[in-house]
Amino acid sequence: MTQRAIRFWHRGKIVEVSGVSPQRTVLQWLREDQHCTGTKEGCGEGDCGACTVVLGSRDDDAPGGLRLEAVNSCIQLIPTLDGKALFSVEDVKQPNGTLHPVQQAMVECHGSQCGFCTPGFIMSLWAHYENKYEKRDAAPTREQITDTLSGNLCRCTGYRPIIDAAQAAWQKPCVKMSRAPVRTALDELAALPALEYADGNSVNSQTFFAPRSTSELAEIYSARPAARILAGSTDIGLWVTKQLRELGDIIYVGAASDFAQITTNDEWIEIGAGVSLTDAFAALTADEPQWTELAERFASVPIRNAGTLGGNVANGSPIGDSMPALIVLGTQVVLQKGERIREMPLEDLYLGYQKSAMEQGEFVRALRVPCRDPKAMFRTWKISKRRDQDISAVCAAFALTLDVAGTVTTARIAFGGMAATPKRAAAAEAALTGRILSDESICDAMRALASEYQPLADMRASAAYRMQVAQNLLWRLWLDYSSSDVLRVHDVTAEVTA
Repeated sequence: MTQRAIRFWHRGKIVEVSGVSPQRTVLQWLREDQHCTGTKEGCGEGDCGACTVVLGSRDDDAPGGLRLEAVNSCIQLIPTLDGKALFSVEDVKQPNGTLHPVQQAMVECHGSQCGFCTPGFIMSLWAHYENKYEKRDAAPTREQITDTLSGNLCRCTGYRPIIDAAQAAWQKPCVKMSRAPVRTALDELAALPALEYADGNSVNSQTFFAPRSTSELAEIYSARPAARILAGSTDIGLWVTKQLRELGDIIYVGAASDFAQITTNDEWIEIGAGVSLTDAFAALTADEPQWTELAERFASVPIRNAGTLGGNVANGSPIGDSMPALIVLGTQVVLQKGERIREMPLEDLYLGYQKSAMEQGEFVRALRVPCRDPKAMFRTWKISKRRDQDISAVCAAFALTLDVAGTVTTARIAFGGMAATPKRAAAAEAALTGRILSDESICDAMRALASEYQPLADMRASAAYRMQVAQNLLWRLWLDYSSSDVLRVHDVTAEVTA
């Protein structure tokens, strides 16, 4: 790899960026360098959506060969734009200068008061308008709109007129941008060599690498094991904006096409560590619909578009929402170091808080999730203060198989938020295995939880609350399984603690 400038499509042409820190954010570049001040800075951590922009990338399966995705510019680093297209609110109006239908509808429906958050809403709705309903054969439901806007917060307008505007835009004459020139430019950029970028001014000689293949990634990481692996920047971006940390050399996985593949066979779904959360959850829910609730509630659309399932797993947060469900399904994690590839159960990857079994220079290559077992009962639920865009207090997952008599033959139960790592509930599993699934066996499993978890208390939840919620989710599992009108109603908490 040889060093070169960052190149991407913006405002009708390919632009070059050099001489800026690899840690400079897309938002900073837009506002301070390009004076595109329509994009706002709010929280600086990917929560409020005021900074929402849309990225375009090559995708032969997308309309016009161009995939459009809303992301948070405040936590995306400028070198990650290499080879892509960047759209901000300044680009949304029509070529003749008139407003785009989503903008006009916001005006007509009074969808903006102070206006600070409005550009972010516009960009989320513009991507939604251009992508999801390209054929315009069905109007979006309010539920689909609220999911699209899950990463955009408004403090003064209220969401009703904004949602009304999203639906009203659908009734206006179809206006679609011309994708062909953008795709042509991205094809030209794809012919460039892989990006190796340094600003030339850094005292710490910081370099940003964007290898085009997993083998290149492994080679660079073996030579620089202290480098920081960067995927969606949904966590590391906060290290920059909130902690002001110097990341050192960065190896970006987003340009490695083979790192972002999903393959399936009769046994498992293999999800490359560079696959976005959006695409990963789409594959998982297609195989097992019980993933749907978690997929919809995992962060927000812009975060899911940028973040990766492999990054969520590699990060190893005790409140990472994907891990309990992946663990109970028996997911294997594929690790690579240089040319060596090894595989282990995901539950064995976590040794302690922020400690994993990965060796220096080793990285998560892929996840192998077993295909749906039609004989198994799988459920996963997230408990948080808000439905959308919130961190879990407790996340639970259950995978049980039962024989024809209702006896539990295997039980796998895991929780996030209850320990220093996502952790299986071995005692609760033992309390169920070999017994008829009933309110009695469930209550025994609920008691068993108290013997194996000592949850922490923090600003999200007290230890007592977390324990009670975890136990109640076991009871919810029983109610979900039984669905009988003659279930005995009683004080579950009193019985469990008796």
